[in-house]
Amino acid sequence: MSRRRLLQGGAAVGTTLFLAACGAGGSAPAQGPAGPPRAGGTLTLGALGRASAVTRDPHGVQVNESDYLILSLLYDTLTVPGSSPIVAPRLAASWQSSPDLRRWRFELTPGVKFHDGLPLTSEDVVYSMRRLRQSTIGASRLPGIDVQGITADGPGAVVVQSNYPNSEIPVLMRLTTFVLKNGTTDPAGAPGTGPFKLDWYREGNARLVRNEGWYGERAPLDAIEVRMFEKPQAMANALLSGELDLASNVGTVAARVAQGRDGIKIVRRENDTALMVVMRAADGPYADPRVREAFRLAVDRDVMVKQVLGGYGAAGNDILGTADPVYARDLPQRKLDLARATALLDEAGFDRSQRYQVITTEDVPGLSESATLFAQQLNNAGVKIDVVKQESSTFLGQSRGKAPLYTTYWGTNDSVPYCAGKLLLSDSTFNEASWHDADFDSAYRAALSTPEPGRRIQLMHDMQKIEYDRSGYLLWGMAEGMDLAKSTVQGLPQLPGYGRVQLERTWLSA
Repeated sequence: MSRRRLLQGGAAVGTTLFLAACGAGGSAPAQGPAGPPRAGGTLTLGALGRASAVTRDPHGVQVNESDYLILSLLYDTLTVPGSSPIVAPRLAASWQSSPDLRRWRFELTPGVKFHDGLPLTSEDVVYSMRRLRQSTIGASRLPGIDVQGITADGPGAVVVQSNYPNSEIPVLMRLTTFVLKNGTTDPAGAPGTGPFKLDWYREGNARLVRNEGWYGERAPLDAIEVRMFEKPQAMANALLSGELDLASNVGTVAARVAQGRDGIKIVRRENDTALMVVMRAADGPYADPRVREAFRLAVDRDVMVKQVLGGYGAAGNDILGTADPVYARDLPQRKLDLARATALLDEAGFDRSQRYQVITTEDVPGLSESATLFAQQLNNAGVKIDVVKQESSTFLGQSRGKAPLYTTYWGTNDSVPYCAGKLLLSDSTFNEASWHDADFDSAYRAALSTPEPGRRIQLMHDMQKIEYDRSGYLLWGMAEGMDLAKSTVQGLPQLPGYGRVQLERTWLSA
């Protein structure tokens, strides 16, 4: 999930507002030399994942990057991340909204076939979107859309009805609306419509071969082999030893090892991943907004970026959607202010005689290291915090959205309202901080229902100011995405976040 810019009529307008009848715009720009791609070859790719979290369900919880990458190459979505605008057609060739931004009609791309040769129909899309909506993650993936609001409009179109005006519907269709055949009950190995099809699958590892019947431009690669690694350093070592052609999202620490190596290049993507500490706002020790502000002021973000990310990133300012043109860059950058932090803790009556815990995982590079440094910095404000590491499955089941204090990350940062709808609304399923703010909810709804660009931008700014002042997030840094690749790997996608999985134009020069 990525972050890009949309310029509408010369004015910066975040996300997909007014992409009515949109059918233009490409997907991820590719990196590499000029000239036609060379056809053929197998790309051997490493991606992070854990055996305990493996899933083959495109509508399930995908913790492993290796799983998501495989699913993204096998199954298509209605839309995909783009460069400008930030959403591009895929299974949906075009889309158009009603004047009130509640009803969206998606015209399907003609000539699409599943890997078994059967044609795609609107009923397949409706079944898949309803299946997604009924899943455990459905309410957060398709907020404001009920199962009965997803219907077919003839064999070649799908209608999505929102419960409220929502200019972001095409953005919601990116990266999660994977389409299965109508009636699929076992998704493991089920045919998709993507640019590659499954050759074999073994415990999180897979070989995918080119789909010669794909409706898009023919993929240059004959095959992609995906190998799952639990540790970034192990993945980097595999690339350096020649076992891999590409190490995806390897992280800054592992990437530094490859600096200066002949035949190896580092691919960098700015604004790739937001790294955060979540403070539960509904109850417990961090319910007082003064405590949350004190924690934000007790962190030296520049030191965090330098030590955790090796300088490959930028300080965050507690607002998601950093690459959106409407991102509130005029709000003051929070800096370390221990005097103010301790004063706020005293005002709130925060008990500094107790010990507290911050829960973390190793799901992405630098996450657990950030928890350790965070605890060290809070100690300077007299707050004693112990770091507790959990496996992904334990964290998802026991801590996410429940623990008073934990680290998290988010890989889609090109849209302020997209992030708000997923993570910050009072009724969001992924309201990680259990933060409920009626003013924020009201500003969000008003922004999404406002057709006038200038007014909409102002409402977006108001929404971000509330988030900045009162939310449960301490967004300390934006990490760059770091891939390691052999110099022969060309055409890698340049979009940050999960836009990096769009490998259908990648090729090997030798």
